[in-house]
Amino acid sequence: MRKRILTGDRPTGRLHLGHYVGSLKSRVALQDEYEEFILVADVQALTTHFENPELIHDSIYQVAIDNLSSGLDPEKVTFVQQSMVGAIAELTIFYSMLVTVNQLSHNPTIKTEAKNYGYKEMTYGFLGYPVSQTADITFCNADLVPVGDDQVPHIEMARKIVRKFNELYGTSITEPDYKLSSVGRLCGLDGNAKMGKSLGNAVYLSDPEDVINQKVRAAVTDTNRISVKIPGNPDICTVFKYHKAFNEGESGNICSMCRNAAIGCVACKKLLAKALNDMLDPIREKRAYYEAHMDEVKDILASGTRKANEIGGRNIAEIKEKMHVSL
Repeated sequence: MRKRILTGDRPTGRLHLGHYVGSLKSRVALQDEYEEFILVADVQALTTHFENPELIHDSIYQVAIDNLSSGLDPEKVTFVQQSMVGAIAELTIFYSMLVTVNQLSHNPTIKTEAKNYGYKEMTYGFLGYPVSQTADITFCNADLVPVGDDQVPHIEMARKIVRKFNELYGTSITEPDYKLSSVGRLCGLDGNAKMGKSLGNAVYLSDPEDVINQKVRAAVTDTNRISVKIPGNPDICTVFKYHKAFNEGESGNICSMCRNAAIGCVACKKLLAKALNDMLDPIREKRAYYEAHMDEVKDILASGTRKANEIGGRNIAEIKEKMHVSL
């Protein structure tokens, strides 16, 4: 049997190029090798957007469309709406009995996220995010979770929770491992170290051609290069980082021309805009199809969630029997 992967997104808006580089591209590549579950984590989205449930509801379908448009095949992967899987909620409660507040408050990722959101006090749900995530991963006994460096502490905590749970109750929940992304975080075109919706510097997969052109024109380059005649330094140029990520075949030549003052920033940006639009064209085409067939998107989510409930229901029944909390 193929190993099972669980990954997903919080539906707090449409997905951007950072998501594509960091996760979507690898999901597409892995869908033939693994049994893949794509979790639309609407409950986890409430940890930071509880005052805007309408955004989360609308984004559930937009996030699903972004994944489908990027090349995920609904015949090969299972799309799951988190809030509709009872086993996840039950496991979250059971696991929370084994984790101390002190453990959660010292989780480096939680501390960083709380600082980023400006939280002086954390809600129970926000603090317990790693516990909820453990339930997400284990309701279907996922073997692997693709993550970036910042998510490794969550997976390490998940492994500890599962290990302790199995030792206590004699259960056989799979202890998950992580698959570390080989791609670094994509910076914003504004030069910010991170691309993010809340930062206002995101380039969305759904952006039309003219919007892509506009955003690329405004991108930060080598600020020391005040004239086309002055050689540039691609090592400190945001635009060149995007060339390496999305125009790899031409990036070497562009780097050489920049260092030798054989190309200006305006021309370089035009090349990048073309490369991005060429890459996004088939994604836009698929998005247009799914936007015109929303019933199909809803069916994909509904059927995947039914499958998840069947798997989770069997697993939670066995777990509760081992815990002596079943009838």
